[in-house]
Amino acid sequence: MIRDITAYEGSFVVRCALKLTPLFFMRPGELRNAEWQWVDFERKEIRYHVSKTRTDHIVPLARQAVELLQELHALTGEGKYLFSSTKTGDRPISNNTINAALRLLGYDTKKDICAHGFRAMARTILHEELKKVDPNIIERQLVHKVAGPLGAAYDRTQFLKERKAIMQIWADYLDELAAGGQIIPIETKTAFR
Repeated sequence: MIRDITAYEGSFVVRCALKLTPLFFMRPGELRNAEWQWVDFERKEIRYHVSKTRTDHIVPLARQAVELLQELHALTGEGKYLFSSTKTGDRPISNNTINAALRLLGYDTKKDICAHGFRAMARTILHEELKKVDPNIIERQLVHKVAGPLGAAYDRTQFLKERKAIMQIWADYLDELAAGGQIIPIETKTAFR
C-alpha cells in the first residue's frame, strides 16, 4: 500500500495528503483542515487544538514529513490550508478525498483501509513490531484521553522527546516498505476505523 501511495498519479495536493496521513497520526478531519499557521518548520512540529478531546496537541514531524511539507508549501503555502482544494487555498480538500484516492488505488475503504485506519495501523505496528514502543507514548501521539476519572486532570505528561523519536522510527519504517523492505502482515476481520 505504501508503494501504491508513492506511485499515486492524482493531484500533487492529494498525493501529499496520502503520504502525510500515515506520518501525522491525525484524525482525517484534523488532517484535511490542517492550516499552515499550525506548522512550525523551525521546531519541526505541528501545533493545533484537538476539538474531540478539547486539548492542545503537538505533532513532532519526522524528516520525511518536513520535506513533504516544504514541497507542498511551494504550492499551497500562500493559502490557509495545507491541503487546499483550489490554488487560492480558501477551502480544504473534501472529507472524502483521501478515501476516494485509496479506492482509486484499488483499496476497499470498508474492508482494507480507510483514512482513519492509518492511526490503528501505526498504533499496532509501533507497539507490536517496532522497538516495542510504550503504548502510553503512542496513545499521547494519537491524542487519546488518559484513562480513569481523574486521568486528564492529573496526568499531563507529553512524552514529547519520545514521541519525536517514534515518529522518525515510523517514517523510516514506511520508507523501508516503500523500498521493498520486510512487510509485516496485519490480519483483520473488520475494516480499520
